[in-house]
Amino acid sequence: QVQLVESGGGLVQAGGSLRLSCAASGMTFSAYAMGWFRQAPGKEREFVGAINWGGDHTYYADSVKGRFNISRDNDKNTVYLQMNSLKPEDTAVYYCNADLIFGRLSTSSKSLTSWGPGTQVTVSS
Repeated sequence: QVQLVESGGGLVQAGGSLRLSCAASGMTFSAYAMGWFRQAPGKEREFVGAINWGGDHTYYADSVKGRFNISRDNDKNTVYLQMNSLKPEDTAVYYCNADLIFGRLSTSSKSLTSWGPGTQVTVSS
C-alpha cells in the first residue's frame, strides 16, 4: 500500500524559506515521477511542480517558477520542495503524489489517489 507523508511545514514571514519533505513507502519510488500540490482554504488543490524519476527534469506552475525547487533522493525514497521568497498567497496545505507519467502530473490532481495528510505552510505578511 502506497504511503506518502509530508513534513517540514510551518509559519514563516513573507520573503522567507521552507523546505518540505515527502517520504514514500509501499512503492518502487525510483520508477515514479513525483509532484507537489497545494490546497488553500476554499480553493481546489492545484499543481505546484514535478520531478521525473531520475531527478534531472522538473517543471513548475507559473506562480512558483523561479522561487521553488524540487529535488529527490531515490536512496531515501524522499522528494523535497525548497520554497524561497515565500508570499502570503503561498499559504496552503502542501501534498506530494506520484505518477508513472511525468508530464501528466500537472493535470492529474483530481485523478490521483493515496494522498498523504499534507503539511501546512503559512506565510505571514
